[in-house]
Amino acid sequence: MKNNIFKFVFFLLISSTMMANVALPNIFGDNMVLQRNSEVKIWGWGNPKEEIKLISSWNNQEYKTVTNNQAKWELTIKTPEAGGPFTISIKGYNEVVLKNILIGEVWLCSGQSNMEMSAGWGIDDGEEEMKNATNPNIRFFTVPKLTATTPQNNLLGNWTESTPETMKYFSAIGYFFAKRLREDLKNVPIGLISSNWGGTPAEIWMPEEVVNNDPLLLENAKKLNEQEYGPRQPGRAYNAMISPIVGFKIAGTLWYQGESNVGSLVYDKTLGALITSWRKEWKDEFPFYYVQIAPFKTGSNNFSNVTVRNSQRKLLKEVNNVGMVLTSDISDTIDIHPKNKKSVGIRLANLALAETYKTNSNLVNGPLFKDIKTEKNKAIVSFDYADGLYFKNKKSNQFEVAGADGIFYPAEASIQNNQVILTSKKVVNPAKVRFAWGNTTQSDLFNKANLPASCFTSED
Repeated sequence: MKNNIFKFVFFLLISSTMMANVALPNIFGDNMVLQRNSEVKIWGWGNPKEEIKLISSWNNQEYKTVTNNQAKWELTIKTPEAGGPFTISIKGYNEVVLKNILIGEVWLCSGQSNMEMSAGWGIDDGEEEMKNATNPNIRFFTVPKLTATTPQNNLLGNWTESTPETMKYFSAIGYFFAKRLREDLKNVPIGLISSNWGGTPAEIWMPEEVVNNDPLLLENAKKLNEQEYGPRQPGRAYNAMISPIVGFKIAGTLWYQGESNVGSLVYDKTLGALITSWRKEWKDEFPFYYVQIAPFKTGSNNFSNVTVRNSQRKLLKEVNNVGMVLTSDISDTIDIHPKNKKSVGIRLANLALAETYKTNSNLVNGPLFKDIKTEKNKAIVSFDYADGLYFKNKKSNQFEVAGADGIFYPAEASIQNNQVILTSKKVVNPAKVRFAWGNTTQSDLFNKANLPASCFTSED
């Protein structure tokens, strides 16, 4: 009798191995959002040489493929204009039916703790926002904190609808971004994937070989010291938290990170390499919008924070299809986690609505340094996005000028024709200018959209 039972169990084990069930990564599941008006890749596993049939309910079209000798299959399907809910049926030896699928706009939200920060963490008006968070047309997928030494093909997680309970622990910036998008996009469903880890440097979020093959990035990465609440080794979060979702069609990426790279003199090169590597892996030049970190007292170096913020500004001219929102006016210089996440999410959404969706014609950028000209003892500074320039306190003490010796002195500043005119009795022939150049300096120069100017130094 025992022998017969053993044979039966052995037969079941062999059968299950030979007839592997069709399976999908967890990023494909009930309640998910797929990118609208696109060719969307869906993939999974099965038995080698197993025929896979997929039927999408929005057009009842059937797609077919055969699992390869690595037990993997992949299909590209066409998605319609926004709508739902729909189903997707995937049949092999078994059948998987994905339900309550919406077609809309999908954005990846990534970075460190300021992107991760949720209403439950203690944002401004968090309790009130949670009460009003029921919205079945906003969907969340949270990637758990994981590391791996090699790229992974799956991760834990599932898609959920926005409710007071789910929104409470999801990226607040992501949520407010989605709410604002829906206002202008006429209630198009929004799907958000949150992949964040507080206290992490940018190097861990890109493929390890990208860092190892770049002497500048590698030298900088070697300066990252181990710490108790997050990994520091290049590639570790990318392998476990980004690689498994590479290829899932997204409209773009939102990024809020940089505090853990404070002290770096090459953050623009680091973040630029990350953006390039993600686009290469996705085979998609998607927009990448990021948040300039807030002014904050960092260590003993008076310029370690402002240097990273300036690097973020410089990146705008170094990489295509990127955008930056500023936070110096809505930040707290003694709190590295500013509580006003709603304004940040709205500013990111306004940027996307202007640049990606072309539905917003308003001014969405703060003034950005353009160039400097000198006339005798004057330095004339021009800005992009300079309409309606004004000083918050009617005058500014945040500009400095230097001569050929590179020694900076405070300058008197005035605004004429949306340019800033600078003079200093200590600098007869000004050659260089810098603005808001300090770790905790919150910009006092704004444009008509009431958006602050970025710190800068013309030495770049």
